[in-house]
Amino acid sequence: MSEQETTVAQPSNGSAADAAERGSGLVERTLANLSVAWRDVAAGAARTVGLSVPESAPDDSRALRRLMHECLEARGGEVSARGRAAELGRRYLELDADGRRRFLKLLAHEFACDPDRVAEAIGQVQAAVDDDHRLVAEAALRRVLVPPRVKILTQFNALPDGVKFLVDLRADLLQARGDDPYMRQLEGDLRELLTSWFDVGFLDLQQITWHSPAALLEKLIAYEAVHEIRDWNDLRNRLDSDRRCFALFHPRMPDEPLAFVEVALTAEMAASVQRLLDESAPEDDPKDAKAAIFYSITNTQRGLQGISFGEYLIKQVVNHLSHELPQIETFATLSPLPGFRTWLDTAPEATLDALVEDGERKTLTRLSGQDSCRAALQVLLARSEWPDDSSVAGALQGPLRRLAARYLLARRDNGAPIDPVARFHLKNGARLERINWLGDISAKGLRQAAGVMVNYRYDLDDIEANHEAYMRESRVVLGSDVQRLLKGWKDHDGKPLRRLA
Repeated sequence: MSEQETTVAQPSNGSAADAAERGSGLVERTLANLSVAWRDVAAGAARTVGLSVPESAPDDSRALRRLMHECLEARGGEVSARGRAAELGRRYLELDADGRRRFLKLLAHEFACDPDRVAEAIGQVQAAVDDDHRLVAEAALRRVLVPPRVKILTQFNALPDGVKFLVDLRADLLQARGDDPYMRQLEGDLRELLTSWFDVGFLDLQQITWHSPAALLEKLIAYEAVHEIRDWNDLRNRLDSDRRCFALFHPRMPDEPLAFVEVALTAEMAASVQRLLDESAPEDDPKDAKAAIFYSITNTQRGLQGISFGEYLIKQVVNHLSHELPQIETFATLSPLPGFRTWLDTAPEATLDALVEDGERKTLTRLSGQDSCRAALQVLLARSEWPDDSSVAGALQGPLRRLAARYLLARRDNGAPIDPVARFHLKNGARLERINWLGDISAKGLRQAAGVMVNYRYDLDDIEANHEAYMRESRVVLGSDVQRLLKGWKDHDGKPLRRLA
């Protein structure tokens, strides 16, 4: 849900960093238990088939190299192979960060494709005299193009929690690969394996309730990276009768949610996340709800970055809720704008000037003591209590809503929106529906987006058309609120802003 397109929200500073730390603690506990379990697998194999488990330090490169070669040779049958893979994995789990990096470099460099065999196989294809010989030569070429390390990686799949191990191994690789082409190729090999194993056809959608296992609820608290879950009372409020929470699971990782979405059932499209999360607010009857608001979507596994199933998650939840509560008319998100404040600090001055009316500029100058739009916005937004100052908040509302709409149409070099959350929802077929003033007045919301939030609307009749327009033409479909914000405003190049979509 990545790239931010696959992790709708990633931990950053403040409370999200705390969430990341809690998630890291869960991972470390899991890996510690896995190390013990795999030690037992290796020891059991040794007793059963006489497998020799060398006594050496976990980071002994000669011992690791020998184990990797033994995994490739596959001597002694299935039990022996499991034992060797378990011993290799156990050693990896007991290494520190530097040791794991050396392990991965060894695997990447010494167990890559043999260039001489590849060149020979290519020559056989080119020398083929007829279709029969060419097809045989092509099959041989395909085999030598599969690096030996892929065979080693796939052996972990047969171990208890082996898939989870490989997911976390890729998370380590994403951090350690750097510019090393062999490490990057190893990461690509593992990404291909995980992409095939985590095809959406293998995933299960499950609703999470207050009565779900405590261990699973603890993981929700730890993994939540959009709006921090403060405590168990906060979690219970998010799982109340007028709330829903759904998660995707893989059968080989039944206790680990891959991604989850939190939904509020409301009378209308929500504009403030603080109101949605207010524990003192009265509980609504879900049968009266007209809108389902997706206010938090989180991918939990760093090792699945770039393997997208967010679109599947949202569409499955929409389908589920459409059957459970057929009276719901609106499916929409209440989403953050994580890069808006950064964009404000770097956008061309001409763009800022174009979106601030003369009367608004005079008010901003008077309140801030600054003549330029950028300086005025920076001074006012730096005041810690500005949302509570009605004069400042009122002066900022018009300019910042228009600037937020403009930010959401800003593009990267490849034509995709610069905002990661926008990329995710627009690619999924949503419409950029509404810009919400002071939608998130938490410290994080003010720091990242000056409190602005956005609704992306999933209109069931238009999802496919919107998706195709975005994918084929990079076209963003705008709701009437956003169209009004941008109508008639000119960018510094003289083109109407709304045509930048």
